[in-house]
Amino acid sequence: MARAATHDHVHREGQDLVTAAREAMVAAGEQWTDMRAAVYQALASFDRPASAYDIAEKVSATLGRRVAANTVYRILDLFVTNNVAMRVESRNAYLANAHPDCLHDCIFLVCDACGATTHIDDDSLAKGVRETARAAGFRPERPVIEVRGRCADCG
Repeated sequence: MARAATHDHVHREGQDLVTAAREAMVAAGEQWTDMRAAVYQALASFDRPASAYDIAEKVSATLGRRVAANTVYRILDLFVTNNVAMRVESRNAYLANAHPDCLHDCIFLVCDACGATTHIDDDSLAKGVRETARAAGFRPERPVIEVRGRCADCG
């Protein structure tokens, strides 16, 4: 999943990503349980946004026992709250956050043909959205911008 940024980030992968997620959760006062670790490992293994059902299936196969999707949903909500995962609203799907130590509004480019989702960080765009919301008397708490269309591969 490609990312564009308006400033420097450390984009983590593999075990470094899992370690960063665990550290972020612990720093937030949350426990890093075996089930949370299994859900995060499964989430991070997908190269596209994954649904709670996709993740539950993968965790179930890994653990050798059925894990309910609602258990996964609760954990994913906790991950989103603590910035270690991002939710693609229009797909009801999730991505591991490659830089959980940075807090940004979610801006996604979603390909309608192949499902590829690119997360971009554009602080000027995010700031403009927040300022526009405030000017309208609205208090923005978690802006999510999704642009639907076709990626370069799908034309």
